Amino acid sequence: MRRPLRALLAAALTAAAGLTALTLAGPAQADTRICEQYGSTTIGGRYVVMNNRWGTTAEQCINVTGTGFSITSQQGVGSTSGAPVSYPAVYYGCHYTNCSPGTNLPIQVSAISSATSSINYTFVNGATYNASYDIWLDPTPKRDGVNAQEIMIWFNRQGSIQPIGSRVGSATIGGRTWEVWQGSNGSNAVVSYVAPSAISSWSFSVLDFINDVKNRGAITNSWYLTSIQAGFEPWIGGAGLGVNSFSASVNGGGGGPSTPPSSPAPGGSGCRVTYATNVWNTGYTANVTVANTGGSAINGWTLAFTLPSGQSVTGSWNTALTGTSGAITARNTSHNGSIPAGGSTSFGFQGSYGGTFAAPSAFTLNGTACTRA
Repeated sequence: MRRPLRALLAAALTAAAGLTALTLAGPAQADTRICEQYGSTTIGGRYVVMNNRWGTTAEQCINVTGTGFSITSQQGVGSTSGAPVSYPAVYYGCHYTNCSPGTNLPIQVSAISSATSSINYTFVNGATYNASYDIWLDPTPKRDGVNAQEIMIWFNRQGSIQPIGSRVGSATIGGRTWEVWQGSNGSNAVVSYVAPSAISSWSFSVLDFINDVKNRGAITNSWYLTSIQAGFEPWIGGAGLGVNSFSASVNGGGGGPSTPPSSPAPGGSGCRVTYATNVWNTGYTANVTVANTGGSAINGWTLAFTLPSGQSVTGSWNTALTGTSGAITARNTSHNGSIPAGGSTSFGFQGSYGGTFAAPSAFTLNGTACTRA
């Protein structure tokens, strides 16, 4: 079975437009309904919930709660010998530049001392789907685009569907026995673990699955864990499916670097930030230019700043943003990670505000304070 990488179409469309969707619905407080094809929101100040209707033009809507989501409408139909129609999910980490608030991912596998997760699902009868738990890894600390290795855990399989590739054996992980499948969808390698019977609730070690894939020679300790996701792949039907609760925690201290390597900003006044805005009514756009005024190149950058009270981010481009209000962290993408001495790079975002508009008062680049232009 061939299944294209979820959201690959979204990446192509946003690349063509030069705009990357960060958060379409805003942080969820009360229940939030999302029907936008790639709409997303944050919950618990820690996780992102995404609709991710990548395989059909038919309607799919999800209802997002404070702890998870449920599918309220699923009109798409996929071929059971082909791909599903979507992957609505909740995740921790980074997915196509949209990083969950405060995440420490990507993190190198060798640096992980523990990685745990808990999931509680609601299943339905009469639909064709799998309850799919995804773990993504890459040789680089990648926050956007296609990761090289996908680990899929099928908590429940309903209908005549099967994982990518072919079955290569069995494994005992977390005290449970799993069918193991291995293959490629043409964009990334996939190792899938299929439960012989449905598992609706489980707390387990994500690291146990990562180590099993490592022992199969698919990855090494130098690879990076980029995200942990839990949701559903529906082929036919699916209304009523839900993730009632989800949690994930990844701790460093395993012996390697706990964050992606980046060079410090050059000493002294080694960086300068230009913050240009276009403000209207209750909305605004900001174009941020980061100049390297030091004597050596910056390879990998993180710009930190705090939005004034009442402001929030609704979209961004040329950066991976963490946070939607208050403390914001902007990181480079794959194409603008290096800033040569005397050079600069730019990114931008769109937002909303209440009251009087003001610009952030300070910026730090890789931990070093920058001057303002």
